[in-house]
Amino acid sequence: MFVSKIKKIALVTSMAAMATPALAAYEIQLNDNDKLIFGGYIKADVRYVDGDVAYKDQWTGAGTPLEESASQFRIFANETRFNTKYIHGDLVGFIEMDFFGGGGNQIISNSLNPRLRHAFVKYKNITAGQTWTTFMNTSAIGETADFGSTMMGISFIRQGQVRYTNGGLELAIENPESFGGDTANDKLPDVIAKYTFKGDWGNVSVAGLARQLNTTGGETENAMGFSVAGRINTFGKDDLRFQIHKGELGRYVGTAAVKDLVGEEVEDTTAYNIAYRHFWNETVRSTLIYGHIEGDVSGNETSQWGVNIFKNFTKELSMGLEVGNYSIDHEDKDSMYGQFSIRYAL
Repeated sequence: MFVSKIKKIALVTSMAAMATPALAAYEIQLNDNDKLIFGGYIKADVRYVDGDVAYKDQWTGAGTPLEESASQFRIFANETRFNTKYIHGDLVGFIEMDFFGGGGNQIISNSLNPRLRHAFVKYKNITAGQTWTTFMNTSAIGETADFGSTMMGISFIRQGQVRYTNGGLELAIENPESFGGDTANDKLPDVIAKYTFKGDWGNVSVAGLARQLNTTGGETENAMGFSVAGRINTFGKDDLRFQIHKGELGRYVGTAAVKDLVGEEVEDTTAYNIAYRHFWNETVRSTLIYGHIEGDVSGNETSQWGVNIFKNFTKELSMGLEVGNYSIDHEDKDSMYGQFSIRYAL
């Protein structure tokens, strides 16, 4: 019986690796109704940044301008992650962690703390816990070596929520947070509705967000916004990925590039991202990507472009090289960056 289970594990692992290298996982069938799936990847990055925006391991919307240009070189592995999925019939539990939790130092050990990414329970049409916001279309995020993936132009949040799914329709209440305001008085959940159209051509999602924000002056403001995002198959294995976000979206787009509230005013945001991925052959591909965000009250404006090339050496091993530019447009500051990555998909 034990040998039979080992054979099952080996077979499922092999099939998963052949199907999608980035999502390969080890599956253990415990009985007819129960199984465990272990996945993740190990990733090492070599990164160099030069310019008058301060170095970061990955670019976010909240870049730091410098008085004078500086250069920095780093080698790190904190994007490495592991996850576990527990399946019991219609009941699914999922946990994922990486190592962006901080701690340690570069002098001796570089000991980084694990960080919770996802922890949720799914039963039939209901999902509850922490995971990607329903407002996001994760398939519309371009492939990059920089973990940030032009974050200032995309929707990017993981948070607590309760979500109902029925076909392409998703309805959710999610954790509120008045970024830039009085978070102690956030008493109503954010409400999100999204519908995703799917076909052999790809997918396009349309999402709407409604929430209540609380200013530091004791006022209550309503905020609304929308998003259109998708991935369209083009020629061969190529695809075009895009995101357009507009409205009082604040923290939902741009990773702190703009706030929900600036003083007593609600910030209106315009953000967009476009990425085209081309396959040169079965094992080599490239992505050209550009992202931009701006706020009407703060005047904050940030953008990033990048171009890369990735190669799969085996079903599990891939390497990539990327060059690009990160710009804080309203400060007239920018930095060039180069990054080499190697990833082993578990």
